[in-house]
Order: sequence, then C-alpha cells, then structure tokens
Amino acid sequence: MGRVIRSQRKGAGSIFTARTHRRKGAAKLRAIDYSEREGYIRGLVKEIIHDPGRGAPLAKVQFRDPYRFKTRTELFIATEGMYTGQFVYCGKTAKLTIGNTLPISELPEGTVISNIEEKPGDRGSLVRASGNYATVIGQNPDEGVTRIRLPSGSKKLLKSNCRATVGMVAGGGRIDKPLLKAGRAFYKHRAKRNSWPRTRGVAMNPVDHVHGGGNHQHIGKASTVARSAVPGQKVGLIAARRTGLIRGSKVNKN
Repeated sequence: MGRVIRSQRKGAGSIFTARTHRRKGAAKLRAIDYSEREGYIRGLVKEIIHDPGRGAPLAKVQFRDPYRFKTRTELFIATEGMYTGQFVYCGKTAKLTIGNTLPISELPEGTVISNIEEKPGDRGSLVRASGNYATVIGQNPDEGVTRIRLPSGSKKLLKSNCRATVGMVAGGGRIDKPLLKAGRAFYKHRAKRNSWPRTRGVAMNPVDHVHGGGNHQHIGKASTVARSAVPGQKVGLIAARRTGLIRGSKVNKN
C-alpha cells in the first residue's frame, strides 16, 4: 500500500480549505423584487474595494429600501469604467449603460455583459472573473430564451428573464504581467488556498504518487485514467476524450 496521495488529501479539506478570513463577502446582484421586475431602482456606488483572493474589484452600491426607511448596501462585481459617486440602475426599464443591470431580454444583440444569472433569481453566477465578458448573440422572444457567447467561446441558451450587468468585469489584463519571482506567487496563493508550490508527481517516490520512481523522471505508463479509477490512482488526464496538441487552425462557426 502506498501513501494517501495529495489529491485524496485535498478532498478532506483540512489544510487545503480556502483562506476566507479577510474576504469582503459574496458578490451578488440585488435580490429580485417588484421594483426590478416592473421598473427600476437607483443605486449609488459608494466605494470600489479589493477583495483578497479575487482578481476583480468589488463595488459597494447603496440602495434605498423600497419597503422600509433604511438603506441597503450591496456588493457588486465592478465593471470596467465604474467609479465612486456613479448612479447605477437595476431593473427592466433601466437604460443600456455600463454598470446597469437588466434582464437579458432587454439587451440588443452584440451587447457586452458580465455577472450573468444562469437561472432567474440566482443573483449572478456566470462571467465573474476579472476582464471577462459575454456577448448577446440572439434573442428568441417566442420561446423566451436568449443566446449568449461565453468567454470560452462556447454558446449558451438562457431564459430571457435572467439578469446581467452591462459591461465587462474590471481588472482585465491581470495575467498579462508576469509574476517574475517566487515571492509574488507565494503571496498570490496565500490569499487563495494552499495550492503552491506544487511538486510534480514524477519528482516523487513511488510511495507518494502513481507517477513516482524510476531512474528518470517519467510517468512510465499512459497518463490517461478512467473515470471509475480508485481515488489513489486518479491522477493525470482523467477520462480524457482526446489528448495531445490540437492541430490546425480554429474555425469560428458564426
């Protein structure tokens, strides 16, 4: 019997859980209410803040409560061009302006959007990473669905009453700058989770990893592994449909 390998230990959590202590909170759209379904509600961007472990900046947006005499502060994912003191509008009749949140049924084809709801009312779950954006590529009012192109290039059909924020997520170009030294990688991962430095399997002993051992650092067997493989064996290319380089130029089918 070999040791319990790293991928098995990660499943248990323990030292591998995310470092959430200094995080500012969950970034979500407003909970859907009457004012958003039938009209709009105005919010004021009070502050743009950094959230540790997240590439995109967050915006603290203050709304007046439609039902009680109080203000409510929401944490939105900041869009490129958002600034403090800006008024943002959420709702069906809001204008098509950067930072505003509308149902995707109200957006014309070609609109750049981010922080999109996958299901109506889930408060934003798609296209939330820094510099990312999706594009509206088609509306089908008869069936009540909208087609969008995701950052990966894949296309997705969503219900037209799902909401999205107009504009791309702020903080783009973050990965263009090289880390250059180990210290920067150390602090980057310290804010996220225990996932660095990462020892290669072939550099380990046979007791520590499936790929360990041998007189040269080589895997020694096919790196593809079945989906049904036991946990201590499940490393490498899991249930790969194909492997190797993708040959030829990419064809865009629109």
